[in-house]
Amino acid sequence: MNRNDRTAADLCDQLAQVGADAVRAGLVVGSGGNLSVRAPGGAECWVTARGTWLDRLTLRDFVPVRIADGAPLDPAAPVASTEVALHLHTYRARPDVTVVVHLHPQSVLLLDALGERIRLVTTDHAFYVGRIARVGAYPPGSTLLAERAAAAATEAECVILAHHGCSVLADSVELAHKRVRNLEEAAQLTYRAVLLGRGDIPECPPDVLPAQGQTATQAI
Repeated sequence: MNRNDRTAADLCDQLAQVGADAVRAGLVVGSGGNLSVRAPGGAECWVTARGTWLDRLTLRDFVPVRIADGAPLDPAAPVASTEVALHLHTYRARPDVTVVVHLHPQSVLLLDALGERIRLVTTDHAFYVGRIARVGAYPPGSTLLAERAAAAATEAECVILAHHGCSVLADSVELAHKRVRNLEEAAQLTYRAVLLGRGDIPECPPDVLPAQGQTATQAI
């Protein structure tokens, strides 16, 4: 993909909107977090540049990188995020994934630090989030973190990175956006229940989930 590729530009534009929403929603602060996207079956991905603020992204802030070896494809482009290995390892482990969203949602991280499991209370939580995996604390930007997160991504679409953030995967920008927002909302409801002394909050029963091919909102 190159900067004249309309598909790539459209995908990056969609992801820039996710970045702006993530900042507004408090899912990341400052220049934290990073995003990436690739065309279905593509051998390259576009990763946010190092130090970019997610609510100020333009096409110039996305760096084209080859997935197989991490080689930058545009010598004039900025340096890719320090977490580029996290994205590349995930794409290698999950050929079906076209979007990786790495954010630092506060409620998700607080519950994990407290040893509290996030409960999926609503049909949207259960439908969009599904199973949640977790990896321990590893240095940000390290190969070890990237390898562990990619391994966990073979079992779940939402991966909590202890004391760090989350890695959320999808096959479209829209789905990744819904997934990460529902993950944080589920964490917020869980936290409120814990404050009320109700750690036994019931989760959404699987038999009320939408049928395949139907979104949770459409089914309600």
